[in-house]
Amino acid sequence: MAAAASDPFAWDFSPPRSPALGDHEVPQLSRQLAGRHIALMVCGGIAAFKLPLLARALRRHGAEVTAFCSEEALRYVGAEALAWATCRPLVTTLSWRAEHLSDAEGLAGEGFDAYLVAPATYNTIGKVAAGIADGVISAALASALGRLAQGRTQVVMAPTMHGSMHQAVLEANCRRLAALGVRFLPPRDAYGKHNLPEEELIVTALCRSLSRSPLRGRRLLVTGGPTPVPIDGVRRITNRFSGRLGAAIHGELLRRGADSRLVLGDSGWRPESWMPYQLASSYDDYRRLVLAQVAEGLEAAVFSAAVADYRPQQPVAGKIASGQATLHLDLVPTEKVIDQVAAADPKLPLVSFKFMQGVSHAELMAEAQHRLQRYALVVANRAEEITPERQVAWIVSAAEQTRVEGKQEIAAALADRLEGWWRDSAAPDQAATGTW
Repeated sequence: MAAAASDPFAWDFSPPRSPALGDHEVPQLSRQLAGRHIALMVCGGIAAFKLPLLARALRRHGAEVTAFCSEEALRYVGAEALAWATCRPLVTTLSWRAEHLSDAEGLAGEGFDAYLVAPATYNTIGKVAAGIADGVISAALASALGRLAQGRTQVVMAPTMHGSMHQAVLEANCRRLAALGVRFLPPRDAYGKHNLPEEELIVTALCRSLSRSPLRGRRLLVTGGPTPVPIDGVRRITNRFSGRLGAAIHGELLRRGADSRLVLGDSGWRPESWMPYQLASSYDDYRRLVLAQVAEGLEAAVFSAAVADYRPQQPVAGKIASGQATLHLDLVPTEKVIDQVAAADPKLPLVSFKFMQGVSHAELMAEAQHRLQRYALVVANRAEEITPERQVAWIVSAAEQTRVEGKQEIAAALADRLEGWWRDSAAPDQAATGTW
């Protein structure tokens, strides 16, 4: 008997419905590592078994990955699995071809853009710090330090080891290497051990190390999600927006090297654990956190949060009794936080989001153009163009209206616009003109 279509635990023997992808291909999440050649240095720790997944995560952002493996590493990760994940032969010995210099990889002698050591074991950290080059990993890293000193590459380490191995010798070795320019990623703390960080944290850190974006180091604010307002001590008024788009924008800016800050309204959804953010549990929290960021100094702000327009005039202390035939709430308008930001820093470039329902595209564009009188850039969309499978937005400036589909695509397109503000000159002064 065929499995019931509604049974999620029984296969009905139907073929795949997902779009076809080549066996060695990966879906592209961004192009931040496009054209970058990464030497993935795999040391002999148990975490090495995760490295095929990390290699593919790097490739999802455009990187070309060559894996260097010690003999010990191959006890924990399959050689064919890692070669399959990188689409390149493994380097397990150094020969006359000077693989660690990457000449044999067809890179015209330019060398690797970065050496990513993961897992970086106690032994490898100690050897490199002491100048020992007695194996494929330590010898390659000895050369990498020379290239690092010349400004020709980056060296990034992800320490992974038992907690008992974290002592004065380890700390001294890490500080010595850090003084030479080696970057250390924070280990994931679990079970009393230094564990390999999440893949996206590693990828984002590498993107940031290699970024040439005009956004690098710029202090930017992103807001996202709803801003609930309390009815009583347990109930609140909110909306259906989750903050996922705001998190996607924040992630894109982080990968480009920006000093991005995310204020996320509480929808119940949370970003991945590696992503830094501040949670606003209510409208009041949101207003306070945003204005605090402005007071610290910003260079631009992206307001994708779905901010509450109304709030109860007087929330009830405790809990309103249930079972009443009717319940009347007196609602009053909230203050426009984005306008308070503009008043606090009139020169701060602001990106405003506008969501509408029951209007035509022409009406949406007319509203976006109207908002350009106050804001640097407007991202506009209609409920009719949003489904569970897709999200369409229009990025509107005085010069053009650009249609973008997909959260990550919207985030990338918006980041491209922000880059344009600083690519050739300083960001425009919002106080000087209503249109840019």
